[in-house]
Amino acid sequence: MGGKEKLLFGTALSVVLPENAKDVSGIRDIPDNQEVFCHPVTDQSFIIELLEFVDGTDEEAIKTHFEDLASCNEASASAQIIRVEEIPVQQTSMGECTSVWQLSGRQNVAKFHDTAENIVNVHMGVIRLTEYRTDIVITFNDPVLISPESSSYAPIPTSAGPWQVEDFHKAVTSLQLLDPGIFSD
Repeated sequence: MGGKEKLLFGTALSVVLPENAKDVSGIRDIPDNQEVFCHPVTDQSFIIELLEFVDGTDEEAIKTHFEDLASCNEASASAQIIRVEEIPVQQTSMGECTSVWQLSGRQNVAKFHDTAENIVNVHMGVIRLTEYRTDIVITFNDPVLISPESSSYAPIPTSAGPWQVEDFHKAVTSLQLLDPGIFSD
């Protein structure tokens, strides 16, 4: 499991992602609060977002972020949470955080204007920064089944080397804050 450090939001944050992670901002517009990376062959992606701090318990916060994602994906009816767990802060590179949580779930998602749904495992990490009233959300979208009717459908060569859950864990635990000025108004 190799990885390469990527600078995010200019030089405000850094994260270790798989070496072949491609920055999507050169292909399409990305909101200012997001960084998006895709696998060059599979339909996998990493999304790193700076989101408003969700009040409530940490476990409620990560579930809220997952439910918001399901709503945006129009997958609310099919969204299911499989596991939620806390990662000890000392196992991460983010000393400024209050807590770190991860969630594994699944959603049936139609891409773009497709009607065909794909089954996607969603791994989500939430790094809670109470001081800055920010939740940093790292989402690893890992399709399990892409419908042949989907615009994303293409046979994937066995040599493609899909990303693994370990790559997601590395991203969550390697995230570092380099410039807290990113949270200034």
